Amino acid sequence: MDRKKLIVGAAGAVTVATLLGGGIAIASSTGDDGEGNVSGPDADKATAAALRATGGGEANSVELDSENGATWEVEVTRPDGNTVDVRLDDNFEVVVIEGDSEESEGSGD
Repeated sequence: MDRKKLIVGAAGAVTVATLLGGGIAIASSTGDDGEGNVSGPDADKATAAALRATGGGEANSVELDSENGATWEVEVTRPDGNTVDVRLDDNFEVVVIEGDSEESEGSGD
């Protein structure tokens, strides 16, 4: 009986830890490329930082990312119509801004 309680308790703890997920993402959904879009306060901060870095525009998606040492990737359509991927670190500082490969075939910025 004690073993059953231990297993149930451990499963509950794993579930809680998974749901909390470090507080990074509140909601996610899978995009057409299989990567998940995230929302919540940190995603809002990433969006604001990306829009500052691009001089405005429209944020199309926000994803958790690990390319180029980044934590966040925000796809932004700039005011001039070009789409870029803005990669940000944990502190919402720009790591790199790259042309969106789906739109611009990998041209960098």
